[in-house]
Amino acid sequence: MFARTSRYASAVDAVYEDPSGRQLAYKLLRITPVTAPMTTHAVAQGDRLDLVSFQYYGDPEQFWRICDANSAQRPDDLTAQAGVQLVIPVVQS
Repeated sequence: MFARTSRYASAVDAVYEDPSGRQLAYKLLRITPVTAPMTTHAVAQGDRLDLVSFQYYGDPEQFWRICDANSAQRPDDLTAQAGVQLVIPVVQS
């Protein structure tokens, strides 16, 4: 389903069964190594994960790095409440 070069290619497959019994395939979260350099970001009213990602990485599509570092199942939950401290992995060039 994913290209060999995709960040999801090596992620483990899993299956979720919803209350009606329908099975949905998904990929398990990738774990950000605890040894990776990190910083934090205090969520402000109106923050969106794509904007936070752009602020730290210059690329809104890198939001998945923040999701992984914060063990997020739903990305929007990360910015739903002002004042929450997000862990932001520092990407080494």
